[in-house]
Amino acid sequence: MNTNTLTVAGPASDDLEIARRIAAGDTTAMTLLMRQCNRKLFRAARSILDDDAEAEDALQEAYVTAYVEMKTFRGASKLTTWLTRIVINEALGRLRKKKRQAEVLAFSPGRLDPAPQEDASMERSIEASPEDHASRAELRAVLERKIGELPIAFRTVFMMRELEEMTVEETAECLGIPEATVRTRLFRARALLRESLAREIDVATGDAFAFAGARCDRIVATVLDRLRAANP
Repeated sequence: MNTNTLTVAGPASDDLEIARRIAAGDTTAMTLLMRQCNRKLFRAARSILDDDAEAEDALQEAYVTAYVEMKTFRGASKLTTWLTRIVINEALGRLRKKKRQAEVLAFSPGRLDPAPQEDASMERSIEASPEDHASRAELRAVLERKIGELPIAFRTVFMMRELEEMTVEETAECLGIPEATVRTRLFRARALLRESLAREIDVATGDAFAFAGARCDRIVATVLDRLRAANP
């Protein structure tokens, strides 16, 4: 496989080959993997931690853990799903230490889900993007704030499904919850957001929690420095 065409969106055999190369100490493969997964995984961490800097720290720590444990990857799930679970576990661990919102950390079905009937025919409200850049930026800031106010269980599902466009199956596998619970929590998250954003919710979703190039470079550089220090 050509290093320059490395991708984590291919078949399981490709994932296994990538994992094998990284486990053998191929930092180039690790670098490309991080750059391809950074935004998705940062959003997963950020959906749990209410702070950009701490989400970055969690992501960096998760990458180091993944690098060390890469030899254990067997391809039972996609490599991106495996990485997402590591990031979520790291973020939840940090949240537990801070003892914030402990009642929702277990993602226990029933506690947050009164099992309302989901309306499968409900369509998301879409409005044309504002022509004025400043207005769009302001709307995006409002959206990010409102997402941050959601309970963690709803927020995590919303960011995985809406921002990263993960499937119900992938989201359920990453969080260790039933697919029906994913659907219910997404329905609830949308309803809560609509109360304050109404039809404007989808305007800025694609830009929310944008992953700037500087942040991507910083995370990659930090993780590589740590790996070099651990393997001189």
